[in-house]
Amino acid sequence: MNEEFVTNSMEETQKLGESYAQKLQSGDVLAFYGELGSGKTTFIQGLAKGLGIKRRIISPTFIIVRHYEIEDGSFYHVDLYRTETKHDLLSVGLDQILEDDNNIVALEWAEKLGEMLPKKRIEVRCENLGDSKRKIAIKRYE
Repeated sequence: MNEEFVTNSMEETQKLGESYAQKLQSGDVLAFYGELGSGKTTFIQGLAKGLGIKRRIISPTFIIVRHYEIEDGSFYHVDLYRTETKHDLLSVGLDQILEDDNNIVALEWAEKLGEMLPKKRIEVRCENLGDSKRKIAIKRYE
């Protein structure tokens, strides 16, 4: 199913993520695509809030992976921006994180995963439309 949204502010983008979190289930992998500043982290902040995470969500650009406990498992926020090789991905245990059906995983810069990207995933494509407007297209692959 394809869904497309346009948000007009950071708050709307976060609210969209927060409401989308209600559709998620254990084992879901969200693959985020979009340029810097297109709303990926902002949407993920909303997702985390919708999953019941109270802590402030910041992008794990330098540490690559942040882990949060949620009601039925774990939420992982992964930022692949600074990764360059498959070794970088394996060194942080990304293969095990993706294989664990108790996890919900949000991957920024998912295109860097290549063949490691699960076939069953939710693709979230974010686009900066200028000012604070963002277009967010979501497609689930079973």
